Amino acid sequence: MDTANLIRMANRIGDFFGAQPDREEALEGIASHIQRSWEPRMRTALLESLARHADGQHDDVRLDPLVLEAVTKHRERLTPAPAR
Repeated sequence: MDTANLIRMANRIGDFFGAQPDREEALEGIASHIQRSWEPRMRTALLESLARHADGQHDDVRLDPLVLEAVTKHRERLTPAPAR
């Protein structure tokens, strides 16, 4: 999984929801979109990258602060359920 590409994708989601006037709605929108639209492997790769780099930096890309806050705040619900 290309983590740098996932970060760029997440930042584009953040650009969209960041235009909302209510910060909490933006955070919720980012997390909801990632939860609904990203397959579990994608979410796992992003969360694993954040576990290694809490500032959201990966190679030459960095999570936008709003996206970093959304993913950190909603980490539990973004974590895929364990396979049975």
